[in-house]
Amino acid sequence: MQQYLEFAANHPVLIGAFVLILGALIWNLLREGTSGLNIGPAEATLKINHEDAVVVDVRSIKEFSEGHILHAENIPLNGLKNQLPALEKYRQRPIIMVCRSGSRSGVAATTLRKAGFEQVYNLRGGMLAWESAGLPVTHR
Repeated sequence: MQQYLEFAANHPVLIGAFVLILGALIWNLLREGTSGLNIGPAEATLKINHEDAVVVDVRSIKEFSEGHILHAENIPLNGLKNQLPALEKYRQRPIIMVCRSGSRSGVAATTLRKAGFEQVYNLRGGMLAWESAGLPVTHR
């Protein structure tokens, strides 16, 4: 124990960086746990095929046109709050939020849950995970 205290006294910058990184990791884990349900590409495929889930892609129009999940609706994150009435028709169906990596769609999923949508999921890893799993992407 004495060695740890001596190390900490001799290297305050390293200890500070360690505490900061540890705090960020804990914050991210807690935020992910409270931001709702994250599902992987396999789970998303099951929901799409068996539960008639709707895919909402919150990337920009340009990103969306470069490739997206078949039948996905594009509602960029910056306009999501204004487009909530357009999503009302899907209130009783599962909704899978998608972006490039899963972070923007996590914010979007939280927005929908706060608006009263109950079956909202975030595609963990986003389109990067979808494509890595070898799942189809369309450019239409």
